[in-house]
Amino acid sequence: MLSFSVPPLQQEKIEEARQYIDALTKPPGSLGRLEEIAIQLAGMTGEIKPNIAPASLVFCADHGIVEEDVSASPQEVTYEMAMNMVEGGAGISVFSRMIGAPLAVYDLGIVRPVPNDKVINKKVRPHGTANFLKERAMTEEEAWQAIKVGYEAAQQAIRNGAGCIIVGELGIGNTTSSSAILAAMLDIDPETVVGHGSGINDQQLIHKIDVCREAIALHKPKKDDAIDLLSKIGGLDIAGMTGAMIGAAEMRTPVLLDGFICTVSACLAELLAPGAVNYMILSHNSVEIGHQIAAKHLKKEPLVQLDLRLGEGTGAAIAYPIVQAANVMVKDMTTFQAANVSQK
Repeated sequence: MLSFSVPPLQQEKIEEARQYIDALTKPPGSLGRLEEIAIQLAGMTGEIKPNIAPASLVFCADHGIVEEDVSASPQEVTYEMAMNMVEGGAGISVFSRMIGAPLAVYDLGIVRPVPNDKVINKKVRPHGTANFLKERAMTEEEAWQAIKVGYEAAQQAIRNGAGCIIVGELGIGNTTSSSAILAAMLDIDPETVVGHGSGINDQQLIHKIDVCREAIALHKPKKDDAIDLLSKIGGLDIAGMTGAMIGAAEMRTPVLLDGFICTVSACLAELLAPGAVNYMILSHNSVEIGHQIAAKHLKKEPLVQLDLRLGEGTGAAIAYPIVQAANVMVKDMTTFQAANVSQK
């Protein structure tokens, strides 16, 4: 069991940043949300002109719930895509390169042994989670172990120079786990949050909803207990992301959230470490229906709407240049006084 302590935002830096941005050579508020982002970053980091060098962390694990035919993709795709990621051919690989972010891929429970040492072996359960329609997904101790992997991964990336953490996941079946967690956490019918995931048909969608309902009825997870939720109906990849978000928040480092699964992890992070949400920026609005509900729960507005639903952290990497633009604004634009420009 870990103990977390997330520092509060630095309010004095928020006000200082607001005043500085208003003094830049532009009408006040004319750069819209870029100004809001820059002010957020100041409150998070305690610096008006912070380092926001990106690093991408992807947590991979298989899900026993795929036995219930809830995914359009076979389980071996988790292994195959992990290999593709480290060889540079996956979505998160190319978008991380685009923004200059080092990519670290962690194996927390891929069923098939991964021979490539570029995939960092941090297996918590060698065969992924159990089928949570029949038994607990994992033990509470295993949930904590997976959280610790993510926590340490984020803090190591920050010590290595990262100033913005992009978190992603890979695990066939993980939209089912995420849907069940969100429905149980918010005490709502799974029908309101379950989507088509990897591309299941309408008949499979109805079945997926039923699977989530039955699993919640079976385990009765406590809605305000992140470890109970994760151990009963969660995933190792989800737990890893949860830990990474907390690890970054403790070090005053912004986290750029991706889509549905990532945002459910963010909800869990806030349960475990109140205040962690203050260090999160939501990159985009996924077409997965549960994403909007999770985002609303966190009171987060997305930066972009691009109809994305890939996962892996891709939406966050794609949206990162917007955050970068906000940072460049405060770093490189001149003030009215410095530029000798008249101001009303």
